[in-house]
Amino acid sequence: MLSRIAITDVEPVVENGAYPAKAVPGERFPVRARVFREGRGRVRAGVVLTGPDGVDRPLAAISDLGNDAFEGWVEAPSTGAWTFRVESWADPYATWVHDAEVKVAAGVDTELMLAEGVVLLERARDSLAAGSDDAHAVAAAVAGLRDTSISAAGRLASGTDDAVRAVLERHPLRDHRGASPAYPLRVDRERALVGAWYEFFPRSEGGTLRASIDRLDAVAAMGFDVVYLPPIHPIGEVNRKGPNNALTAGPDDPGCPWAIGSSAGGHDAVHPDLGTIDDFDAFVAAARTRGLEVALDLALQCAPDHPWVTDHPEWFVTRVDGTVAYAENPPKKYQDIYPLDFDTDPEGLYAEIRRVVEFWITHGVRIFRVDNPHTKPLPFWERLLSELRESEPDVVLLSEAFTRPALVRALATVGFHQSYTYFTWRNTKAELAEYLTELSRETAHVVRPNLFVNTPDILTSYLQRGGPAAFRIRAAIAATAAPSWGMYAGFELYERVAIRPDSEEYLDSEKYQAKARDWAAAEAEGRSLAPYVTRLNALRRRHPALRQLRRLTVHRTDDDAVLCYSKRSGDDVVIVVVNVDPHEAHETIVHLTMPDLGLDWDAGFAAYDEISGRTWEWREHSYVRLDPADEPAHVVVVRGTETEGAR
Repeated sequence: MLSRIAITDVEPVVENGAYPAKAVPGERFPVRARVFREGRGRVRAGVVLTGPDGVDRPLAAISDLGNDAFEGWVEAPSTGAWTFRVESWADPYATWVHDAEVKVAAGVDTELMLAEGVVLLERARDSLAAGSDDAHAVAAAVAGLRDTSISAAGRLASGTDDAVRAVLERHPLRDHRGASPAYPLRVDRERALVGAWYEFFPRSEGGTLRASIDRLDAVAAMGFDVVYLPPIHPIGEVNRKGPNNALTAGPDDPGCPWAIGSSAGGHDAVHPDLGTIDDFDAFVAAARTRGLEVALDLALQCAPDHPWVTDHPEWFVTRVDGTVAYAENPPKKYQDIYPLDFDTDPEGLYAEIRRVVEFWITHGVRIFRVDNPHTKPLPFWERLLSELRESEPDVVLLSEAFTRPALVRALATVGFHQSYTYFTWRNTKAELAEYLTELSRETAHVVRPNLFVNTPDILTSYLQRGGPAAFRIRAAIAATAAPSWGMYAGFELYERVAIRPDSEEYLDSEKYQAKARDWAAAEAEGRSLAPYVTRLNALRRRHPALRQLRRLTVHRTDDDAVLCYSKRSGDDVVIVVVNVDPHEAHETIVHLTMPDLGLDWDAGFAAYDEISGRTWEWREHSYVRLDPADEPAHVVVVRGTETEGAR
């Protein structure tokens, strides 16, 4: 049943409150609702956050946007299971002010309206702390309303001046109070929202886990927060793939790390060529001393010679010809991988997977990148994620699900902390403008995007054909448009040769062979994007606006190749202007929505470009020229304004 002062259309709410909306400590998020009543009386609303301790935080007023829409930005200070509710009430003072200003000016019911004001303000005075400044201000207003020696307009002004309105704003009179249901809000640690990820294969960096520790210095120096390792487990020998996914492997071919399991062990083992579990522990410790967290791939699939295949044949699908079904994504076939069957022994399989996850948690892993979660049942993930949040609340799971939007959202709904996105294939201005708006405004309460620019599986045609400028463009957008982004090793060397023209797979893919790279020579010869990536990650750490998701605004430009968006966190405002055409220079007028920058429409400001170090004077309409041969992007910080327009 609706409250006396009705509340409808509350946001952010996931599946009618069956699942929590998401936030991290200190992240401001919008609460919205429709609040209304019969007739024309004024109403107000607020939001109350309730902590994991069951204690209500102070009511935060939310603003009337018109047409019965209310919105307010709130934040939870700590992790855990929170709730929020919207409260509504009739505002008799605001209703009286509106009616009295109309009637007194028209000479209608003048004394009656002033007398009603006295009653309301006496009620307000009596609710305030005796002797306080607020009580004195309201008492003075009551005296003014009663003073018949001044005009009716003057008496009304006493009861409606700014000081009195401010007191009633802070301490409103609330009639017919109502409340929405309490909706769940899950507040995770900051890494669930914010992070720069770097992926590399240890077998390509010295061959072992201990040898690859040396690569961590460069990863940390570029400003990354997370080093992500593909599977480090034993690789199957049966049906092992050769270079470039060849069906036949030679005796020295290492195989694909996602074909997990052999006589050397399964998901809880380290590949003997990489070292031992002690070596993995040393790698995690070394990463930690460099300010890096280690993310480990969780790929729930098996090579044909994985121990599970022998010990638990019921965990796999047997076809009518008696063979075990291998993985397929027609027309692709993965003869070296058996998918798991989650229906024949769900409890036994769940217990084993939970054991594996707990094993790696005990060895310092607090982040998992989950391979193809959309091919496993949602109830399985819901159970695992729910139990992990209870026992290991700091563990973060990234969903690697390039699939239908509804399934991506469903995986986020049941608890995945982050999600890969279709950003990889959004390349035009129109595509990016629409998608960034969707990610930051429409789905931000449930889907936290991680904008990877490439993966071992994905080398887009944009990168193949765009040259070094394309790599700079994609890195600039990914690092500034979302609080989490990632890149796979080789991106900084502009690796862009596909196995064939119509493919997104790398030639000599690292999935099937080790790949030695001369990082030092590339940097010394100026063939590395690493300095640019380092600058982008430094900007992310310096600017709170770049570490939040929800306050992104796309601004209009006159050129179809120039994308402009801004991000804002308090007084920190960053404007990004990117030429998404990696081949040609473009110039345009950028039309800024000034209020979204916290500025008045007529304000001018100093626009400092963090990339070039140049400063321009910008206003609502500003000229921009970007040449990809020089620099395809401006990352502009809003500095001092020419007018008192900041607000």
